Amino acid sequence: MANSAQARKRANQAAKARLLNQSQRTEFRTAVKKVVKAIEAGDKAAAVEVFKQSVSTLDRIADKGVFHKNKAARHKSRLAAAVKAMA
Repeated sequence: MANSAQARKRANQAAKARLLNQSQRTEFRTAVKKVVKAIEAGDKAAAVEVFKQSVSTLDRIADKGVFHKNKAARHKSRLAAAVKAMA
């Protein structure tokens, strides 16, 4: 347990940040899953549209520092390649 006022405040801040980051991580994973689901469905037009929306989400979350920028870039690259490979 935090003993000083400063430590108590930091514990409260960390708890709030954890909840925010948790929802951001969930949003990130959901965005990736939506693209994967669209790719598996085989509809390229829908997959391209969902991919465009997901790129925005991935970038926004990476900018906030929830995930590293390279992790977001890696996901975007792999999803883009999968969408492009649809024929």
